[in-house]
Amino acid sequence: MKRNCIPMISGRLLRCIAIFSIFNFQFSILLAGLVLYSSCQSREVPMSGNPVFEDWYADPEGIIYGDTYWIYPTYSYDYEKQVFFDCFSSKDLITWTKHASIIDTSEVKWAKKAMWAPSVIQKGDKYYFFFGANDVHQGETGGIGIAVSDRPEGPYKDLLGKPLIDTIVNGAQPIDQFVFRDGDRHYMYYGGWGHCNIVRLNDDFTALQPFDDGEIFKEVTPKGYTEGPFMFKRNDKYYFMWSEGGWTGPDYSVAYSISDSPFGPFERVERILQQDSILATGAGHHSVMHIPDTEDYYIVYHRRPLNDRMANHRMTCIEKMTFDKNGFIKPVKMTSEGVKSRIL
Repeated sequence: MKRNCIPMISGRLLRCIAIFSIFNFQFSILLAGLVLYSSCQSREVPMSGNPVFEDWYADPEGIIYGDTYWIYPTYSYDYEKQVFFDCFSSKDLITWTKHASIIDTSEVKWAKKAMWAPSVIQKGDKYYFFFGANDVHQGETGGIGIAVSDRPEGPYKDLLGKPLIDTIVNGAQPIDQFVFRDGDRHYMYYGGWGHCNIVRLNDDFTALQPFDDGEIFKEVTPKGYTEGPFMFKRNDKYYFMWSEGGWTGPDYSVAYSISDSPFGPFERVERILQQDSILATGAGHHSVMHIPDTEDYYIVYHRRPLNDRMANHRMTCIEKMTFDKNGFIKPVKMTSEGVKSRIL
């Protein structure tokens, strides 16, 4: 009888081979997972981080011109040192380029200090830069001025040689202006000291134009308003936003209302941005950037580091802003990460 020529394999050897095979399979799975994880990490979208640029800056006005994001903030130091404006530009929300001293008091002869809270807008081939100066009180020189340039980064030239608004009307200090385009009309919301006015600008921004009823100033102050008005339009609704609380305190925050008209009435909906006990306080004086033809909205704001009591220690940050199915703004959570890269 023939014997099988294949050697008999012992049970112990078979178990060793089986164990080795299982180990080799598990190792392969682990290795594949590590490779996949590494690949995902390498493709991870970079984040802006908060603050988005260094140094103390507040009251940021964010706007999109063409394929570039722009932020125009207040230089946040003592009033006597607030005598110029810088601005910042980015193609992707991540890397920001500083454009230094785009306008200062050597150009604006009537401004001496406290140059605050820019609002910017393009009209035709010109860029207009609205600002407050001098922390003006009744009878003093100062108020809301306008500058103009051929480029968003300036240099800007004083358009009027004097303030556009230099008096206290309806109790509103002439500061914190925001220019809002609605069709072919340009309105400006402004005001500190707990009062907000709306005015209409003429075609070349050199003067105020009366409303249809002949009035120049209309008060539109919502409940809780302190300062820092902002307006945008979405789905034919007017979203009016403002800052509440004291600007030097931890309770500074952002609230909003929704109306069918740029004149209101503006009934407060709720607060959507406020202090975070583990991250920062004093979150307010914001603006909103909207990427056209998308639902991508970004809120640009300033906040104060935890346990920092210096009034002017404010830094500029950015977060995504989203809406629920009924069109209400969802609460915005402050982050250290900021937002993902987004090329226009």
